[in-house]
Amino acid sequence: MNTYICRYCRQPSDPNSPTCPLCGAPVDIRSSVSDSGWVEQPPIKDMARLQFGQSHIQIAGTTVPVAEFNLAPSDWIYFSHHVLLWTDTQTQLTSMPMRGGWNRRLAGMPLIMVEGRGPGHLALSDNHAGEVVALPLQHNQQIWVREHRFLAATGNIRYDWHPTGIWYTTGSGDDQETHYPMGQYGDVFGATGGPGLLLLHSPGNTFIRDLQPNQTMLIQPSALLYRDVSVRLSLHLEYPRNMGLAYWHSRWSYRSIWARLYGPGRVAVQSIYAPPEDTEMITSHSYATTHHW
Repeated sequence: MNTYICRYCRQPSDPNSPTCPLCGAPVDIRSSVSDSGWVEQPPIKDMARLQFGQSHIQIAGTTVPVAEFNLAPSDWIYFSHHVLLWTDTQTQLTSMPMRGGWNRRLAGMPLIMVEGRGPGHLALSDNHAGEVVALPLQHNQQIWVREHRFLAATGNIRYDWHPTGIWYTTGSGDDQETHYPMGQYGDVFGATGGPGLLLLHSPGNTFIRDLQPNQTMLIQPSALLYRDVSVRLSLHLEYPRNMGLAYWHSRWSYRSIWARLYGPGRVAVQSIYAPPEDTEMITSHSYATTHHW
C-alpha cells in the first residue's frame, strides 16, 4: 500500500481513503494557513471512522460531535464519567483506580475516571460546541493537554497530571487569591506497548503550528489545547503605557497576561477561550518575562 504522511497527525496513512483512518482529517484538502503560520485543523467529517486495534470509532454530528465506539473483546478505553452519553448492556464499565490523591473537579463536582471494556458499544461527547480532535500516539510518544479537554484514550495510553507552574496572586492577607490562567494542572498522556489513540474536545476551531528550536511565541493561556512535551511554558506580563501618562505602574491594572511558549515542538490552540479579566494588583507570580511599552 502506498502511504503518505498526514499533515495533521503526522502519521503514515492510506492516500486512497477519503479521510485519515487515524485522525479523521480529510486527505484531499487544501491547507489553510494564516499569515502568522497557524494551520487550521479541518474538523472530522460527520460519520467518519477511526481505527484502533480491532475496534473503531464513528464521529457523528458536527456542532457538538459524538464519538461512538464499537469495542472489540480485546480493546478497552477510559474516560471521565461526565462525557458518557449511552452504552449497551454488553460493555463492561468499572471505576478506574487513580494514583495518589485523585481529586480533580469540574464546576465544583468530582470527576470519576471510568474504564469501558469490549465487546460492546458506547458513545461519548462533551457539552460544548466544537470539534473532536484525534491524536494518534506512537510507542513512548507523549503529549501535554490542558485540563478538562480530555475526552477518551485507548487502554495502552498512560495518564498522569502535573501542576502547570503558571500562576500569579492578587490582593494581600485574607483577600489574597492565587490565579491559574491555564488551569492548576495539565494532563500528560503517553503511549506504551504500541500505538494508541487519544481523543480531545476542542471548543470552536483548532489551529496547530510547529515551533523551531529556541523559537518563542505568545498566546492567551486559556487558548492552549495541547503541546508536545518538548515545548516549555512560562508566564509573560505586558504593561502598556498607563492611560497615556509618561510613566508605568507595573503592578496595577494596566497589564495583560500571556503564556510564552519555547520550541521545539508542536502546539495547538482552540478558537474559543476566556482571557483573564481580573484587574487587581499582582503581588507575586511564577517565573515570568515582562515587556513595558
